Amino acid sequence: MPGNGKSGPDETVGGPRGTLVERITAWSVRHRKTAIGGWFALVLVAVLAGGFVTGDEALTTDPGESGRAQKVLRAQQTDEPAREKVLIQPRQEDSQARFSSSEIQAAATDLVRTLKRESAAVTNIRTPRGNDKGGLVSEDGRSGLVTFDIVGPDEELGQHSDTAYRAVNSVQDRHEDVWVGQAGDMSTQAAVDNAYDDDFQRSEVISLPLTLVILLVVFGALIAASVPLLLSVSAVLAALGFLQALGHVIPINSTVSSVVLLIGMAVGIDYSLFYLRREREERQRGRSLQEALRVTARTSGRAVVISGVTVMLCLSGLYLTGMDVFRGLAVGTSVVVSLTVIGSLTVLPALLSVLGHRVDKGRIPWLGRRRTAADTSRMWAAVARAVVRRPLAWGGAALLALVAVALPATGMRLQDPAITDSLPHTNATVETVARMDKAFPGDPSPARVVVWGANADDSAVRQAVDSMRERAADTDGQLGTSITSTTVGDAIVVKVPLAGSGTDDTSNAALETLREDVLPATLGKVDGIEYAVNGKTAQPYDFTKTLRDTTPVVFGFVLAVAFLLLLVSFRSLAVPAVSIVLNLLSVAAAYGAVTWVFQDGHLGSLLDFTPYGGVTSWLPLFMFVLLFGLSMDYHIFILSRIRERRLAGEEPKAAVISGIATSAGVVSSAAVIMVAVFSIFVTLSAIEYKMLGVGMSLAIIIDATIVRGVLLPAALSLLGQNAWALPGWLRWLPGRTAEAAAQEQTRAPESTEPAIVAQHSEDASLSTPRSSG
Repeated sequence: MPGNGKSGPDETVGGPRGTLVERITAWSVRHRKTAIGGWFALVLVAVLAGGFVTGDEALTTDPGESGRAQKVLRAQQTDEPAREKVLIQPRQEDSQARFSSSEIQAAATDLVRTLKRESAAVTNIRTPRGNDKGGLVSEDGRSGLVTFDIVGPDEELGQHSDTAYRAVNSVQDRHEDVWVGQAGDMSTQAAVDNAYDDDFQRSEVISLPLTLVILLVVFGALIAASVPLLLSVSAVLAALGFLQALGHVIPINSTVSSVVLLIGMAVGIDYSLFYLRREREERQRGRSLQEALRVTARTSGRAVVISGVTVMLCLSGLYLTGMDVFRGLAVGTSVVVSLTVIGSLTVLPALLSVLGHRVDKGRIPWLGRRRTAADTSRMWAAVARAVVRRPLAWGGAALLALVAVALPATGMRLQDPAITDSLPHTNATVETVARMDKAFPGDPSPARVVVWGANADDSAVRQAVDSMRERAADTDGQLGTSITSTTVGDAIVVKVPLAGSGTDDTSNAALETLREDVLPATLGKVDGIEYAVNGKTAQPYDFTKTLRDTTPVVFGFVLAVAFLLLLVSFRSLAVPAVSIVLNLLSVAAAYGAVTWVFQDGHLGSLLDFTPYGGVTSWLPLFMFVLLFGLSMDYHIFILSRIRERRLAGEEPKAAVISGIATSAGVVSSAAVIMVAVFSIFVTLSAIEYKMLGVGMSLAIIIDATIVRGVLLPAALSLLGQNAWALPGWLRWLPGRTAEAAAQEQTRAPESTEPAIVAQHSEDASLSTPRSSG
């Protein structure tokens, strides 16, 4: 019976003439046990699949020339040794002790003895002798380097490196007044990976309870707050299980799991909020539970589907980069978003049908008055009313503010940080690298020239390497002359020292000299071989170059997809155009803020970072795709509310006010949760993730306030009825016509609008002649 919030088992949500979303919801409610059981069975199967699928995981390949060299080395039967360095010097940097002192020499002798005893994989140990300045002893005579190689198959190098690292640490423990620190190929990468993993684990532990607390504040009831969390967590678990199985076919690195968690939580809670708040609103207006679910499926359910498809298609643009790391992110996010949409249309309405009015149980008394979905925001209604009265003034001021924030982005400089820029020096390996750079300034980072082919072992290749040494001497210090070569299977690896830190402009210029001048004049003249350069400098160089080449394509794809989806969904040219422009403003403002804070070096002490004069190369593209997908949630939900009011017969400006006022609660709640989750990134140690946290949080705040509250109502107010017009030449587009949607709206009992909206509608200054909608 209407109004009692209860329903019998024979009631249905929708009929055979309902939309696809309504029919899916109707089935889920009629077969609630099957829907709920099927969902959790799917989650269980996904988790088990991740454990049962065995075999080697697919490896990520670097882009460009670096990737070609990487593939050749992987194909060899013999693996290339990993080079490690151990710095030995007085622990106190102001100490006058020399490397030749008995105390430091004792530590060096102990180190060599321990390495030989603890690991048979350690070979080719080189130790400083005497006061050999300019070699393995620093110019000031205080520091020395012990170098060694770790040999073995690639899959065992990590284990051997850990053994060597523990041996070095044991020496450090026995010589407390001496600094004994390891930093080489394997140990440095392991330090970075461990720091990132620790950071993400901490963020994952914090995000779940923080989200629950915010949901409790939003709903004021434990059951209602638990439903969005249940959907999000189960979707994330299922996605991680599937990804673990897919990881044997598609390269998926460890970072993808953390991104999947954050995006899964964000969209899962967003979609649950859209659905749950609308269902509560309809029940509070006197509808039965089943009727409330039908209306919710037709409105919020449709918005969820549009939003989910938009997010997945936007993120699929990452495929166009051609880079494995972004392809893994695209696959992971698409899987978790698709699962969340499926759960929102099946298990979520089934759960709400089972719970009924009990979804409001578990009230938290100290959270204050009961929050109701039918509440409108008086603050945002007042702001929207002021904006539609003077749209040019308010919209112009907001536009100028965002342009001012975005201006620093015009000077954005893409550069990946070195480890000493990325991580704090409290990390032992990072401090060792910093001390090493100080003791051996200008210590070159070698480029690895991989040579292969039928004549790779020919004497002509050795002569070309000798010629490279001669040409390196004429590069004004860009290339070092201590060029070495090693045989790795059927390939030759030639190591060429490059000037600079490894990721700065000096190193990049040296790499270009090597690739464009030195190699074509030496190895390039040898027949029957091929060569490619990779290494510490080449990999980020090729990564950034590939990004620059493919970013315009990704941007164009995302913009085109978003425009077409919104065009079909709202059957309007103006609405998608306005939405895209507003999203671009949010992204540009986020870029400007990241540039001002991190590249220009503001707020460093507050956010605990040291600027290095650039922005990490992957951030702009990743932020663009992610923000464009996630921010569409808000726009689609708000625009759906405004469109709904228009189809119900409200005048254009009044519909804008009421749509914003009634959507303010759910959008603000979703934005608070997103900002809280992404703000956790600011507390992480790596500067790259601090950038991501600041950029994402600020963009979401801008989107949920300035864009939603000022620019969107200003634009729609200026457009008036034209905002929802579709030219005759586009009438063939699929989708419901406005008239059919209006007729469908009249099949349900007329909604009772809150008093605040009615008051706004009566304001003659906001009205235009009433249209039939």
